[in-house]
Amino acid sequence: MAAAAEGSQSEARQFDSKMNELLSVDDEDFFTSYDEVTESFDAMGLQENLLRGIYAYGFEKPCTVQQRGIVPFCRGVDVIQQAHSGAGKTATFCFGILQQIDYSLVQCQAVVLAPTRDLAQQIEKLMRAVGEYLGVKVHSCIGGAGVRHDQRVIQSGVQVVVGTPSRVSDMCRRETLRTESIRMFVLDDADEMLSRGFKDKVYDIFQRLPPKVQVGVFSVTMPPEALEIARKFMNKAVRILVKRDELTLEGIKQFYVNVDKEEWKLETLCDLYETLAITQSVIFVNSRRKVDWLTDKMRGRDHTVSATHGDMDQNQRDIIMREFRLGSSRVLITTDLLASGIDVQHVSLVINYDLPSQPEDYLHCVGRSGPSGRSDRKGAAINFVTTEDEQMLSDIQRFYEVVIEELPENFGDLIP
Repeated sequence: MAAAAEGSQSEARQFDSKMNELLSVDDEDFFTSYDEVTESFDAMGLQENLLRGIYAYGFEKPCTVQQRGIVPFCRGVDVIQQAHSGAGKTATFCFGILQQIDYSLVQCQAVVLAPTRDLAQQIEKLMRAVGEYLGVKVHSCIGGAGVRHDQRVIQSGVQVVVGTPSRVSDMCRRETLRTESIRMFVLDDADEMLSRGFKDKVYDIFQRLPPKVQVGVFSVTMPPEALEIARKFMNKAVRILVKRDELTLEGIKQFYVNVDKEEWKLETLCDLYETLAITQSVIFVNSRRKVDWLTDKMRGRDHTVSATHGDMDQNQRDIIMREFRLGSSRVLITTDLLASGIDVQHVSLVINYDLPSQPEDYLHCVGRSGPSGRSDRKGAAINFVTTEDEQMLSDIQRFYEVVIEELPENFGDLIP
C-alpha cells in the first residue's frame, strides 16, 4: 500500500510539474496569461439565440474552465488552454465558435480536430444541439464513414467541420473542404492527438489555412510537440491554466461500497439495480474482456444492458451509443478509455466497478454523471472497493481533496 500511495503522489506531482513547466515558460512575446473570470453566461456578451441554446441544452452556470476560456475565444484571440479531462473544455470552444460564425455565409468557417471518432461525434452533437436556434450547419468528418458522403455533405454547404486529422486532411487534399473562409481552427485533446502520430496531418491542414486564422489548442497536458505547434501557428496567444487544486467534482454525490473481494462485486451490483430506480447509468470496468464478461453475467440475470469497447467496429459502437441515448437500455458497460465519448442527457449514476488505475482518471469517469456546467443535472458515483483498492480510494480523495463516504443504508433516497 505504501508503494501505491507513493505512486499516486508521484502522478499528482507529475501533473503539477507539467503545469509549472508551462507556467514557467518565459516568452511574453508569445504567451499572455489570462486570468479574467466571467461567472455567468449572461455576462459574456453572447448573442441571444446562443444563450437560448445553452440554457435549453441544460447548462446553467459556467464551470471554472468556461468562466476563463469562453470570453477570450469569443474575442477572436488565439487561446491555449490546459485543463483536466471532464473539466469543460469542449463547451468552451464550441460556444466560442458558435458566437463568431457568420450565419449568412454557408461556407466552412471553423474546423475542429479531435483524436478519435467518438470525441469528434460528441463535439458535433453538442455544437448542433446548442446551435439549434442559430441554425448552424455542422458535419463530423471521420474515418469509417463514406468519403463520398462527406464530399456530398460538405459541398452542399457547412459552416463547421469537426473531424479526425486523417479524414479532414483528405478532404482538404481533394479540395472538397475549401479553406478560404475558415476563420477558426481548434485542436481538442491535442496531447492525445499528437501521441497517436497525427502531427504531420495537423501540420498539413495548418499549411492550407488562411494566414489570420484564429487558433485554439485545448489539452490535458502540454507536451513539447503541442507547444511547438502553438508557437509555430499561434499569434499573441492567451494562456489559460486550470491547476489540479481547481478541478471540481461539485454537484456529484460520491460513495464507496466495501466489497472486500473481487468475486463479490457482481452480487453487489445486481443488488443495487434491484433497489434503485435509475434513469440511466454507466458502469466502468478496467478491460475490454471484462466488459464482455460483465455484460453476459448481467444479461443472464435479466438486466437489459448495452456494452461498448475499443475492439468493436466503429459502426457497431455508434449504433449501441445511439440506442443507449434513446433509452433502449438503461445501463451501459464500458472501459474508462471511452469515457470522453459519453455524454448522455439522462445519465444520473456512474458505477466504478473497477477503480481507475490513476487518480487523475477518476474525474474523467465520474464527470460523465454530471457534465461540467450543467448544474441542473445532479449526478452520483458509486465506487466498488476491495481490500486491494483501499489505498487508491485514499489517493483519489487526497488528489481531489474530497471525502468519499460509505454508501449508507438509505442510499436510494440519495441517488438522483
